[in-house]
Amino acid sequence: MTDTLARHADRALHAGEPLIEMTGVGKSYGAIRALRGIDLSVNAGEVTCVLGDNGAGKSTLIKIMSGLHPHSEGRLSVDGRPVTFGSPREALDHGIATVYQDLAVVPLMEVWRNFFLGSEIRSGRYPLAGMRIRRMKAVADEELRKMGIVVRDIDQPIGTLSGGQRQCVAIARAVYFGARVLILDEPTAALGVKQSGVVLKYVAAARDAGLGVVFITHNPHHAYLVGDHFVILKLGATVLDKNRNQVSLDELTAQMAGGDELAELSHELGR
Repeated sequence: MTDTLARHADRALHAGEPLIEMTGVGKSYGAIRALRGIDLSVNAGEVTCVLGDNGAGKSTLIKIMSGLHPHSEGRLSVDGRPVTFGSPREALDHGIATVYQDLAVVPLMEVWRNFFLGSEIRSGRYPLAGMRIRRMKAVADEELRKMGIVVRDIDQPIGTLSGGQRQCVAIARAVYFGARVLILDEPTAALGVKQSGVVLKYVAAARDAGLGVVFITHNPHHAYLVGDHFVILKLGATVLDKNRNQVSLDELTAQMAGGDELAELSHELGR
């Protein structure tokens, strides 16, 4: 699996090389300050896990990195150059692909159609160009099989696949089309243990292929299985920022659960 992903990954990537850097990044929506003072580095060949409760600012962070919303303050750099994305297409042009929790797939469309969604192979010139359906089916089936994803029928609606399979197809699609940074929004949130394991294997494979991975999650156990760097957000600010060798799973879980607030609550309840 790793060899296959590496075949599609940018060969110019070097482990530890900063791909995305945030310095003092903040985002305001009118009087509401959703993010403030965020310092974050996404490096090639590493998984950066961003954890936090609902309303912590994780979604806003994703939107800034993926080009959906521009940041209001601070500096965002890609490959060492300051950027302000005006659209997701600009972020994608810089090799930043996002797999959202809802996957951005069309459930009633075939697997191969979803694999090439927005990047269809065509013959002739637009607007009269026709899609090369046979070619796209063959490529999608071959590439998914190479990546260890075997579907019963490449023509079946993607909505008939399990949640884990759909996640893996979305990840494989992003890597195939040249992602250098892969942002995953809660990829294991609605999955069982076995399906979560499949997705986590792909996260690790993308990391080992040299990509920079941003793993957004509520689950510290899943994060600790694949993470190299951990950031916990609370009310739009960073409350923990440590490498793997600086933090234990117990500490990560305690901070995620509320840390001092939880201890204070336990004392008040008197149990």
